[in-house]
Amino acid sequence: MLQGDMFDETGWINIPDGALFWQPNFFSEEEAAEIFSGLMSTLPWQQQPISMFGREVLQPRLQASFGDKSYAYSGLKLPAAKMPSSLDLLKKRCEAQSDTLFNSVLANLYRDGQDYMGWHQDNEVELGKEPVIASLSFGETRRFVLKHLKSGEKREFELNSGALLIMAGKIQTYWHHSIPKTAKMKGPRINLTFRNIIF
Repeated sequence: MLQGDMFDETGWINIPDGALFWQPNFFSEEEAAEIFSGLMSTLPWQQQPISMFGREVLQPRLQASFGDKSYAYSGLKLPAAKMPSSLDLLKKRCEAQSDTLFNSVLANLYRDGQDYMGWHQDNEVELGKEPVIASLSFGETRRFVLKHLKSGEKREFELNSGALLIMAGKIQTYWHHSIPKTAKMKGPRINLTFRNIIF
């Protein structure tokens, strides 16, 4: 597990062809529980279709999206929408930690262990060549896996409630990442991914 690797005092980890920031207690348990409850009850969660292998399928999770500009992936276009103040406050916390400005957030709700995110890269052209993506987790702990496209090397995290993971450098060029499904009983988890859409 990656948590066993050596960290410097900032939480930044150098990996081949990229950089990661990991802080499992970015928010306290109490803060994380309050944020989770608020997001569950206030965000407009929807299950939307994407295009996979030439056909349209429903994503195995629910979503909500906000930001200054529209964002598109896998045949799905998410329109621009004003970010709620609750998310804007979380965005500012991530901006301060990452030293990066973000103008959008994609929220994912994993309802149980059967909801998942398949292998992918966040490499859409509107994100730029080396996007910085800050990922916050609230609710149930879920396994997050990174896999290097050339070497096959894997890095894993247990994304607990209140954790912050930042992907930077060339990660979106050289690594895939996923949230695998699991047969274990799992409660809901909310993931917020803050990013900067250039155009």
